[in-house]
Amino acid sequence: MNLHEGHRKRLKERFIKNGLEGFEDHNILELLLFYSVPRSDTNEIGHKLLKRFGSLSNVFDAPFEELCKVDGVGAHSATLIKLMPELCNLYNVDKTEKVKVVSSTNSAGEYFVPRFIGKINEEVHIMLLDDKKKVIKSEVISKGTVNASAVSIRNIVSSVVNSNATGVILAHNHPGGIALPSSKDILTTKRIYHALKLMDIELCDHIVVADGDFVSMLDSGMFEGFKM
Repeated sequence: MNLHEGHRKRLKERFIKNGLEGFEDHNILELLLFYSVPRSDTNEIGHKLLKRFGSLSNVFDAPFEELCKVDGVGAHSATLIKLMPELCNLYNVDKTEKVKVVSSTNSAGEYFVPRFIGKINEEVHIMLLDDKKKVIKSEVISKGTVNASAVSIRNIVSSVVNSNATGVILAHNHPGGIALPSSKDILTTKRIYHALKLMDIELCDHIVVADGDFVSMLDSGMFEGFKM
């Protein structure tokens, strides 16, 4: 075993024993790239990635084509890097699939927050509930640009009718922003609220997610203004 192989072995053993505790960002990338770069110095590549993109999260959020421009990062490494946030998202979503009843703002928030991990574009999700607040299903109804997503009331109504839901919870993310509803968010929510009310369907809440945090429009008192 040469010095290079010995270093890789020690870093892997350190991770197996203690997880990523004590790892610096370049060490995390170095370890990850062991599995796409069999021989080169991945520590150096890790430093280059951080220098180019500025932070660990920015590396994982970087476009595939931009990753490939970094010296030492080929298609295999770029694919592996882009796989990580998607895998984390699926992992966290899978853990919340056991949620069967949404009886509070916190339970709604805990359900939706993992679904936006690693998302760099805005998405709108809908959760459909029966009259006992049991989850019938949830789905993505809209995907947009980095700061806008067109919400179709027709699509929401169609989902409600097809599932026989009596309640709806909306959720969307603010990529790179804060979890506060914009004036456009409030106006769109008001339109959806009244469209569903005509069908005797309750819009139970609209959750805004950003950076692992969420805000409930219901708890913030915004729904009171819709009733006027």
